[in-house]
Amino acid sequence: MTLYAEVEEALAERIGVEWQIGDRLPSEEELVRQFGVSRITVRRAIQNLAARGLVDVRHGSGTFVAAPQITQPLTALTGFVEDMHALGLEASAEVVSVQTVAAARHVASELDVPLGSPVTFIERVRRAEGRAISFDQTYLVPEVGRRIAEDDLEDTPIFTLLEDKYSLPLVEATYRLRACLADADIAAALDVSVGDAVFRIERTSLTTGGRPVDYEVLHYRGDAVTFETQLHRHPGTP
Repeated sequence: MTLYAEVEEALAERIGVEWQIGDRLPSEEELVRQFGVSRITVRRAIQNLAARGLVDVRHGSGTFVAAPQITQPLTALTGFVEDMHALGLEASAEVVSVQTVAAARHVASELDVPLGSPVTFIERVRRAEGRAISFDQTYLVPEVGRRIAEDDLEDTPIFTLLEDKYSLPLVEATYRLRACLADADIAAALDVSVGDAVFRIERTSLTTGGRPVDYEVLHYRGDAVTFETQLHRHPGTP
C-alpha cells in the first residue's frame, strides 16, 4: 500500500467515530505532523477522500466531513417523504410561504388553467435528517389549492393530502431535469453558496382523466443527491 493510501485509510477510519458530519478535519500542517509525511502525501489522501464522497474540501475554509450521498431512483411517481423513508432517513419540511398568485404563462399551461387565474403557490424547504436537501415551489389548481393552503404542510406531504384527504389519486407525472446554479433565494434555502450546482426538476402530476393538479419546481442540492433510473432498449431499435 502506498504512503498516501495509508494516510487515506487512517483518516477514513476516524470519520464517523472521531469526526461527525460537518466536523472540520485537522489542517494539512497538522496532518503532516501527525503522520510524519509530506504535504503532497496528505493532499493526495484528502483528494481521494473527497473523490469517495467522504469529505468536502472548501477552499479557504478547510476540509469537512461530508454528509452521506443520497441515491434516489426515478422509477415511480413518489414524493419526498416517501423517497427519504425508503432510504431510512427522517424527513421534515419547513414552510417558507403560502399565497395565492396569478398564474404565469408556464404555470397556466402546466395546470391547464386560464392565464392570470388565481393558483395556490407554496414554498417549502425539505430536509433529510435535518439537512436541507430540496427547495420546493408548488403550484396547485385553485379548487384544491385553497383547501391545502389551510392544512398542516409541515407534518403532512401534499401528495398525501391530495390522495388521502381530497380523493385525488396521482396516476402519472411528467419530469424535466436540468442542471442550474443556485441564485440567492435557493442558496439561502439549501444552505449552499450562490452559484453552487443544483438539480432543477419540473414535475407536473396528473390525476384520473389526465387532469393536472400539481405543478412543482424542485431544486435539489447537487452535492447531496444522485438520481438513478433504469432504461430498457426496445427490440429492433436501430
